[in-house]
Amino acid sequence: MGKIKIAIVGVGNCASSLIQGIHYYHEKSPQDAIGLMHWEIGGYKPGDIEVVAAFDIDKRKIGLDVNEAIFSKPNCTTVFCADIPRSGVKVELGKLLDGSSEHMSHYDEKRTFVLADEPEPTEEEILKILKDSGAEILLNYLPVGSEEATRFYVGCALKANMALINNIPVFIASDPEGPWAKHFEEAGLPLIGDDIKAQLGATITHRVLTDLFAKRGVKLERTYQLNTGGNTDFLNMLNHDRLASKKVSKTEAVQAVASRRIQDDNIHIGPSDYVPWQNDNKVCFIRMEGKLFGDVPMNIELRLSVEDSPNSAGIAVDSIRCIKLALDRKQSGILIAPSAYFCKHPAEQFTDDEAYVMTEAFIKGE
Repeated sequence: MGKIKIAIVGVGNCASSLIQGIHYYHEKSPQDAIGLMHWEIGGYKPGDIEVVAAFDIDKRKIGLDVNEAIFSKPNCTTVFCADIPRSGVKVELGKLLDGSSEHMSHYDEKRTFVLADEPEPTEEEILKILKDSGAEILLNYLPVGSEEATRFYVGCALKANMALINNIPVFIASDPEGPWAKHFEEAGLPLIGDDIKAQLGATITHRVLTDLFAKRGVKLERTYQLNTGGNTDFLNMLNHDRLASKKVSKTEAVQAVASRRIQDDNIHIGPSDYVPWQNDNKVCFIRMEGKLFGDVPMNIELRLSVEDSPNSAGIAVDSIRCIKLALDRKQSGILIAPSAYFCKHPAEQFTDDEAYVMTEAFIKGE
């Protein structure tokens, strides 16, 4: 099989874990490949993914080889594969637009972005980089709340004839009034989105428990999900004005599998606070209150601690390979099954069991 050539927007912790993972699994054999949902998808292995273009706004990363830039500040995720050869692909300066919240500048440089002081590239310059790179898939790893910047890069993907994986909660694939899904279908390009689920994180765990309540006849009356972390994503989300779509995405992911919709006052799901010393470790607290047989009350409390970005990369390697299959098969528009399985806010919600079966069928070409 050939390489899967991808371009990345945002060389942060998630990109770091993805690139480390590509190299970590490259020399592995199937029996030693711990942590993957699929060793092979359509003949493609994780090591077949190749980053051929990358964009960022932090001057400490711009101009560096992308395989060096992933270890630059403010990245703080776990290093599980440090011995990575140079790729020959340098990180290019991207468009800022709304990609960084103003409050980020008030924090120490090791925690936040150091914005480049050189002129931003034009759309034509970015398009030239994408086209010259030969990239066939664009991954959006911009910070939460980057509405304008996301739409700019989605437009670039279309103009550069690239498939799109939208890993953040800006509603592109799932916007019922938006033009994007139609544009990708008309262009003959596949699209996966929106807002990547973790491999085993807060949202997927909360969804599974909510589905369990429904299947076991327990009425879920109240629930919350509180999250803390110390990476730039959590720092960015201290600006609550940037959280509207994130809260919708996470809340609807849980509401979609409840037996009946929970009243708005009885459900709270969303990022909660920034704890610097946690770095890329995310701690989640879930509480669920309900009533079972005889109207007798019960509750569950759960604490989940996980390194946030490798948790994301475990899904990204499958998402990339699925969208490559769609390109090979000349499928276009929203990939319903992979989006439902890999994303919190897909165009169509299914239970995780249903989405799993659908995605396995998609992989087999059924």
